[in-house]
Amino acid sequence: MNRLVVSALHVGFAGVLVLGLSACNRDANADGGVGAMAQQQGASNGAKYARVVNVTPVREAASAPQQQCHDEVVTTHKPVQDTHQIAGTAIGAVAGGLLGNQIGGGKGRTLATVAGAVGGGYAGHEIQKNHQENATQQTTQRRCNTVQGNSGDRVVAYDVTYEYNGVTRTVRMDRDPGDRLQVQEGVVAVSDAH
Repeated sequence: MNRLVVSALHVGFAGVLVLGLSACNRDANADGGVGAMAQQQGASNGAKYARVVNVTPVREAASAPQQQCHDEVVTTHKPVQDTHQIAGTAIGAVAGGLLGNQIGGGKGRTLATVAGAVGGGYAGHEIQKNHQENATQQTTQRRCNTVQGNSGDRVVAYDVTYEYNGVTRTVRMDRDPGDRLQVQEGVVAVSDAH
């Protein structure tokens, strides 16, 4: 009977030890103990990939031509109203005649008056002509030209639909990833997303 009691005690202790150890292992895995850390390290060593279901290019539409306008200062010649310089010739002739009349006497005076009028008329004509050629004016004019927009549609991003562990998600990316996509915790890595 002593043997029977000892055997029963051994079986009882063994049972308590087994239950105690299994409870400890369960608590260690739940708290992130040694067993859980080993599982996490095993999972983080290998890259995880999701299956790409669909890739849709995101396009930027061509823009229509636009008109751009600006003000520009333009220098032009003033319009000539007296094209034959009659006013300059007349004023010069009168002034030259008056000056010529001051010289000499008798027939010499008459000759000096005529010569002064002819010379003054020619000088007045040339002075007015030179003034008209150099006379300018500045005006502000509105100039417009048509600027073409971009010539066609262009791809600016990609909407990528992927499936990982039965969950389907969509992310916008700056490139086409192909048929699989690397994920971390089921989500595309931040550096890959757009």
